[in-house]
Amino acid sequence: MANNPNSAVEPILPVTLGKGGVRYAQGMRAGRWVFATGHMGQDFENGMAPEVLSKNLPHGGRPKREKEAAVIFDRFEAVVEAAGSSLANVVRTDQYYTTVEAVPPYQAVRRGRFGALIPPSTSIAMHGFTLPGADMNVQAIAVVPEAGFEPRHLSGDGLEARPTSGYSPALVVGDFVFVPGITAMAQPGEPAHNAIPDAARIESGMQWGGQPIRLETEFIIAHRIKPSLEIAGSALADVVKAQVYLTDPRDYAAFNEAWIAHFGDDGPALSIMPCRERGLAPADGRIEINILALASNGATKKQVVDAGVFPGFRNQVQAVRAGDLLFLSGLMAIDENGLVESATVDPGQPHYQSSVSAQAECILENAEKLCRAAGTSLANVVRIQQFHTDIGEFYPVHRAWQRHLGDRALPFTAVEVPSPLPVPGCTLLMDLWVYAP
Repeated sequence: MANNPNSAVEPILPVTLGKGGVRYAQGMRAGRWVFATGHMGQDFENGMAPEVLSKNLPHGGRPKREKEAAVIFDRFEAVVEAAGSSLANVVRTDQYYTTVEAVPPYQAVRRGRFGALIPPSTSIAMHGFTLPGADMNVQAIAVVPEAGFEPRHLSGDGLEARPTSGYSPALVVGDFVFVPGITAMAQPGEPAHNAIPDAARIESGMQWGGQPIRLETEFIIAHRIKPSLEIAGSALADVVKAQVYLTDPRDYAAFNEAWIAHFGDDGPALSIMPCRERGLAPADGRIEINILALASNGATKKQVVDAGVFPGFRNQVQAVRAGDLLFLSGLMAIDENGLVESATVDPGQPHYQSSVSAQAECILENAEKLCRAAGTSLANVVRIQQFHTDIGEFYPVHRAWQRHLGDRALPFTAVEVPSPLPVPGCTLLMDLWVYAP
């Protein structure tokens, strides 16, 4: 099976959602990897699971958000067990919430399921999901362990998460190094104001003491990411994938300039998404960064992929292959002139086309180009994250997927983010991971 790029991945526990026949894969098995994407507290038939809402006795048991998290972890457990693994082998989780108030109840359930070893984690507040009433949407990545490929949680002075979060500052499995989402959050004893270290802030009273986004970005890279990589035997040059969340869309370009100063034109696959204002752990924080890297002395090497796809940012690589995984940079329907012409709405005849459908077609065509250049196929996609400025555009995008891949169950999540995306007119950004056997 692994020699055929069109059948190298296996959907786990596929289901059909809604009257539109949306085929959803609760998990994907890809060799030694297991992906569980887009999990919410739903029952797959009626929307939110009745045991979560408890409409007749909403306060008669555990709080709604704890029940929501419990359903999600039940699903995770079912997915990893179906793949021959367990929750002990989860190497990363990504959490999106509609409100920061959903974070503590979720974390309480997570601690109960993972115990003392919580994998690297990213938590971001967004606008909404495809499921009305859902307050959280969670993704997990796990492995099927084998000799030399078993998760190891690492610790380091000054890098530990707060007790409420409890996740490890780095996790190693084989040659892969997972680092959690990192903000400019002060550690205990660090001089700070409103939880932001003084070293990451403009000095109080200064009107031109630097750009806030550059200061936070520099601090995160120099004082958090580099030390986390070092304890795992890795370095910035070994980073293969990064996701960046910004609370202020005016920071896109300034962030990228700070990023280039460290990574140049040979950096990781990079996706930059907006999130809610005050949607990060530090209320005044402007940015969160999560990364995946390789061990500096490992056998797995970083390969930059070029298929002639126009990137959204200066010096941004199009994709990176690392062993049996291909990471695409965040894709929008753009070319050298901005939004592609096929997705530009005719103001005189605006109702005779669908901009988001055209955007999705462009994105998927470019994704296929990158997959072919890396020696794999879009049919091997294992993690689909769709960031919409209007969640109502999900179904036309899913139809585009069906035109490309047929009726197969897909491992997707769809999240509504604040507008605007980095390129005017774009309403869709995709972050894709693909198996590359």
